Amino acid sequence: MANEERLTRDLQRSLPFQDGMFDRWERARRLGFGERTSIYNSATVFGDVRVGTDSWIGPNTMLDGSGGGLSIGSFCSIASGVHVYTHDTVLWALSGGALGRAEGPVSIGDCVYIGSQCVIAAGVKIGSRCVVGANSFVNDDVPDGTVVGGSPARKIGTVVGESDKVCIVFDSAR
Repeated sequence: MANEERLTRDLQRSLPFQDGMFDRWERARRLGFGERTSIYNSATVFGDVRVGTDSWIGPNTMLDGSGGGLSIGSFCSIASGVHVYTHDTVLWALSGGALGRAEGPVSIGDCVYIGSQCVIAAGVKIGSRCVVGANSFVNDDVPDGTVVGGSPARKIGTVVGESDKVCIVFDSAR
């Protein structure tokens, strides 16, 4: 109860039991993630998952590195409910087991924001300084400095500038 009271008093937040009880930064250290990275206790981690420094992995995320490895860079923000998969069993199910599961590593570059409730499919590479809008399904590579959104995700803008002069320029409506 003392931790709940501290979170409410100091941070004006009340978290589900498991996220409020356990230290996010300690969990990241135990998983071998980079310095100053945090991962909520409610996040699920399978297989080979590597995360750089200063990244934030939100609550209720799924990081699946069991199908070829998952690499997340530094200064990334992976919002609540994001699922990243390195395998799928779609063709296995559709073929009645005649086909195996599809596998492919996923990499997410540095300085990337993945919005809430996104799904990143196996084999996808997301470059550095990218934004993936909330509720997007990413099934194709995303080049550096690109903003994508939708299901399936499509380019909707560009990240321009650097450091404290960075901004997002959205494509004009067609």
